[in-house]
Amino acid sequence: MRIPRIYTSSPLTEGAIAKLDDSAAQHVGRVLRMQNGQELQLFNGDGKDYPATITNAGKKRVEAEVGTPVENTTESPLDIFLGQTLSKGDRMDYAIQKAVEMGVTRIVPLTTERCDVKLKGDREDKRLRHWQSVAVSAAEQCGRARVPEILPVMTLANWFDFTSDCDLRLVLHHRTEQSLNTLAKPARIALMIGPEGGLSTDEITAAETAGFLPVALGPRVLRTETAPIAAMALCQWLWGDIG
Repeated sequence: MRIPRIYTSSPLTEGAIAKLDDSAAQHVGRVLRMQNGQELQLFNGDGKDYPATITNAGKKRVEAEVGTPVENTTESPLDIFLGQTLSKGDRMDYAIQKAVEMGVTRIVPLTTERCDVKLKGDREDKRLRHWQSVAVSAAEQCGRARVPEILPVMTLANWFDFTSDCDLRLVLHHRTEQSLNTLAKPARIALMIGPEGGLSTDEITAAETAGFLPVALGPRVLRTETAPIAAMALCQWLWGDIG
């Protein structure tokens, strides 16, 4: 049986007894129905994996003895900041989940001219917490030891400022002939993804004025949740740790 990987926000120390977070404890105790003496692999975002053995297994409370930490080598050498325009239904969840699997560093939800999702106040806080939990689950599944941060919703102007220190900034749309494989290798990339209806001409112009380079991923129009995955796969293949 595969040893489950479980994220905890608590500090982890070799030889200590770690109490799992409530959601993790319920997953281990209720869903997986694990028992005392069974093994886990814990991580808390510090870049290491911690083998652990369950010492107290309940449906709501799970504790485990922490073993010797092991360096995790799954993180990409390429820093990728993803600006993903808000979308309805499970499209945003899908984009976040797959972006984590592809090695994204940070994810920024964006609001754009044709974005049909409006988030404010408590509703935004609730969605951010949900998206962060999606990122945690994806990191557990794909073997990462760091969980990408989901930042608060930004306007394009704020996104332009936020990514000013990236050495390559890309805005994806199909109305250009510029491709990725002609670009020099960057260390930090910002990817800007528009909504289902696409970015407006004014938004693309504003992005270019701010220093973003327009690039296309081919002749076909990709969905808003597909575009970031295709782009990151190509970036990791060209400059990261794929292939």
